Amino acid sequence: MEQRPSALLRIAAPLKSLVQRFMYLGLIGAAFGLMLLGKIDAVLVDRVRAEVTDAVAPILEALSRPVATVSKGIQNFQELVVIREDNAVLKQQNARLMQWQTVARKLQAENIALQNLLGVVHDKNANYVSARVIAGSSGAFSNMLIVNAGQNDGVRKGQAVTSDRGIIGRISEVSNRSARVLLLTDINSRVPVLIENNRTRAIMTGSNTSRTKLIHLPPGARVTPSDRIITSGHGGAFPSGLPVGIVASVSDGGIEVQLFADFAKLEFVRIADFGLKGLVDMSVQKSSAKHKAGGKTGIK
Repeated sequence: MEQRPSALLRIAAPLKSLVQRFMYLGLIGAAFGLMLLGKIDAVLVDRVRAEVTDAVAPILEALSRPVATVSKGIQNFQELVVIREDNAVLKQQNARLMQWQTVARKLQAENIALQNLLGVVHDKNANYVSARVIAGSSGAFSNMLIVNAGQNDGVRKGQAVTSDRGIIGRISEVSNRSARVLLLTDINSRVPVLIENNRTRAIMTGSNTSRTKLIHLPPGARVTPSDRIITSGHGGAFPSGLPVGIVASVSDGGIEVQLFADFAKLEFVRIADFGLKGLVDMSVQKSSAKHKAGGKTGIK
């Protein structure tokens, strides 16, 4: 009985070495054989390949499911980590907002009480006309837009024009069905503004570039980058408090303002009638008064 295993080992050892010796050559020969078979009968090879694929597909599908499950689990874990971090940040922001809400309500109540005590006259609610931008120019000589609303729609010269981010200019010319908007960046534009945090008054002027400048500031005025700029309401051309932009730079060359509005992406604008009778109407009255005076002297 003990002689059989030894006999099998004597036979298996040479066979094993023989198989190991010729396995590489056999694989190369099988590969060349399959290549020749594919050249001779491509239809047969494609059919065999399809049958093999169909036979192996369930096995591959079964193997891929655990991999997909593990991958999905890792992704869910990563998302949970991100959600936890976002949740912590949102809690902090919510706490700050609740504090600001309490302060805002207190200030609002005090503001209403003081206004009632002083008998403050509130600004009139504005009437808006929405219009589409149909043309425009932006360059070294002119910065303007043309909108498809005019006198027939209630648009008048001098009215403020705003976007969803803030004021962009004023109506400079009006026809029956269209109007021309003089942008804040135009060199002919002058707007009375305020530096919001310290209430310093200035005049914002265009320079035919993407940024405007502040001029005529009082001596010793403190201006720092990121200060918010709003309209002051002086002159009656614009109401007070309209957002304009932020201070972009302060240097010896001047104070530059980056406007909130992006003129390159404007499609629609709002033309606001705040019921103001300021600089534009005064100029019209002066011109009509001059014409009347001239007519009287001509009669004499």
